[in-house]
Amino acid sequence: MNETPRLRPKERDAILQSLRAGVVPRAGLHHIQVGRAREVQALLRDLERLSDGGATIRFIIGDYGSGKTFFLQLIRSIALEQGLVTAQADLNPDRRLHSTGGQARGLYAELMRNLATRTKWDGGALPSVVERFVTAALKAARETGRPVEAIIHDRLNQLSELVGGYDFAEVIAAYWRGHDTGNEALKTAAVRWLRGEFTTRTEARAALGVRTIIDDATVYDQLKLMARFVRLAGYKGLLIGIDELVNLYKLANTRARNANFEQILRILNDSLQGNVEGLGFLLGGTPETLMDTRRGLYSYTALQSRLAENTFAGAAGVTDYQAPVIRLANLAPEDLYVLLTKLRHVQATGDPSQYLVPDEALHGFLAHCAQRIGEAYFRTPRNTIRAFLDLLSVLEQNRHLSWQELLGQISVETEASPDLEPLFDEGDEAITAASSDAAATSDNDELASFRL
Repeated sequence: MNETPRLRPKERDAILQSLRAGVVPRAGLHHIQVGRAREVQALLRDLERLSDGGATIRFIIGDYGSGKTFFLQLIRSIALEQGLVTAQADLNPDRRLHSTGGQARGLYAELMRNLATRTKWDGGALPSVVERFVTAALKAARETGRPVEAIIHDRLNQLSELVGGYDFAEVIAAYWRGHDTGNEALKTAAVRWLRGEFTTRTEARAALGVRTIIDDATVYDQLKLMARFVRLAGYKGLLIGIDELVNLYKLANTRARNANFEQILRILNDSLQGNVEGLGFLLGGTPETLMDTRRGLYSYTALQSRLAENTFAGAAGVTDYQAPVIRLANLAPEDLYVLLTKLRHVQATGDPSQYLVPDEALHGFLAHCAQRIGEAYFRTPRNTIRAFLDLLSVLEQNRHLSWQELLGQISVETEASPDLEPLFDEGDEAITAASSDAAATSDNDELASFRL
């Protein structure tokens, strides 16, 4: 079997600490990736489409703990290696795709804080992207003898056809003026505007001379502008990863939920119709988030018709990997065995001579999990992974113990999904108190029926 290469202690510790805490590592995913080959191939084709100036959207659907977030991070790391810019954020009560109370702008600000490139993979890359655009303009000015600002305006002229494009171009020009004159305050103000951190138009006008700011109503338009801009800066495109769609499913207010679903529909239509350039979306959610006809995406008729499964693929017992929805296949027991070998290798910092358990222990551990929790041990493997790493940790610190002795004492439990707990949001979306109470009451009745 081909083992993963040696890895640095810092990388090893980051991987193990993240997995033991139940979260996905930010780096080193290639050391522990197993299975999902067809899904990865499908997303690689999407990245090629983005690099060619196209658009894409995928819904990554899987059970709680099945590896959605890991898969999103894996595709993100591949996208960075291929020269794309990525941004990622989780939806929560303070971050949504649509709102009237600042939650959509909060989502945009989080995406911009997490903007990453190959050289700044951990986020905070927005100033670097702008600087790269300005540097390319400087180089062109030296080669042509034209003024730098004229070149910048020429390159940004194509943004004027998009909503908000004129002010976006003015902010980039302001950044150049700050760069040219050494005015750090002006450069900082330009980056703040691009991050969506201005809360009033008066403040933005005083700092930059523009009359608009990024608010709840313009978030998606600004993402389209940013996608076009990163291509002008020399990158191949922008990939947006949004996880925890279940937080839209949890919204008790029907109008708030539908408004967010309508925004998803707008993004889906633009992507499928080719109305955007160099912009891709990966949206992660659970099966309930997608298929629940009362609260999920399927409750919005237009989305249900576009996201419905391919009936021919279903009849043939195969998967259509070109459809917008990708359901993460369960890991086979063989895949989980390979994963345990990789985790053992990571724990030993890539040195086979330092393995704490033999292959026999891996088989015994999987048999133990199968007896305790059945098929769920490979359908939602998070708890299985945590238990195995806990076992290795104890053995590392207590070399006199045997894995056979410990294995009979541990208990690996099935991981329950918290996704059916609703997130009530009273008085949301500027609805009158009476209509809000009626919607909440209706949805409470639906939830009670759903739980029964």
